[in-house]
Amino acid sequence: MSTKVVEIPAVWIAGAACSGCSVSLLNTVSPNIQNVLVDQVIPGKHISLKFHATVMAGQGKQTIQVIRDTEKNYKDGFILCVEGSVSTGADGNYCTIGMEDGRELTMQEVVESTASKALAVLAIGSCASFGGIPSGEPNPTGAISVQEFLKSRGIDKPVINIPGCPPHPDWMVGTIADILINGLPSEDKLDELSRPKAFFGTLIHDNCPRRAYFDAGQFARHTGEEGCLYEIGCKGPVTYADCSLRYWNNGINWCIGAGAQCIGCVEPSFHDDLSPMFKKLDEDLLERFKIKTR
Repeated sequence: MSTKVVEIPAVWIAGAACSGCSVSLLNTVSPNIQNVLVDQVIPGKHISLKFHATVMAGQGKQTIQVIRDTEKNYKDGFILCVEGSVSTGADGNYCTIGMEDGRELTMQEVVESTASKALAVLAIGSCASFGGIPSGEPNPTGAISVQEFLKSRGIDKPVINIPGCPPHPDWMVGTIADILINGLPSEDKLDELSRPKAFFGTLIHDNCPRRAYFDAGQFARHTGEEGCLYEIGCKGPVTYADCSLRYWNNGINWCIGAGAQCIGCVEPSFHDDLSPMFKKLDEDLLERFKIKTR
């Protein structure tokens, strides 16, 4: 007897970003991207990716129509994934995604329309979650996070932030799988920044393999040296993610494992508040996170 498969439609819109989040998703290993897009992610449920400009073969007005058909036919029953911040300057004309009725269609128009009809919104990457690099000072395009944009439009839809520059593919696939299994996450499963605690609930500093160097007061002065990287700009003491436990590129390595410092890319405004990359953390940030240093 065949089991009915429930199809969960998804629309992926890319805005002010570099497409790195899409590339990271395509590099998912277990399950691989073919499994995610073709097979049942969990038994009985399948993700039907209706629109993704980076990976789809279609182009032109017929692809925009797919978005409109999804809004109409699956109202309050599909997931909207947004990659990149929303450009609000110049009436949104800094970022357009196609043509509709003979005019350029801005990203902010599509996010507003599609999010209002979606079941939930996944903000993929730090640009979508917090504004990211496009929102850095002086922010000429008026780039803002998806959550901030929806709030400004009075759209009350659940938003789950999956930051990272780019996010680990497990964070994206794992969040989607959790929604398919358990439904939308309850408030206790998300932190104060709407990030899943399952992936962003631990401090890099607490699980860093170089933590013993920190406790002993042994600090590297240059990259490649032994010792804690705090003095040369590591942002691990204020960064919440499981990179030190999960590793990247199919478990091969991660930033600190490769001798580089953590740049705090999953945190809000990392590009401004946590820069320059090789500058030691300011004391006010450490106080905010209640980190005691030697």
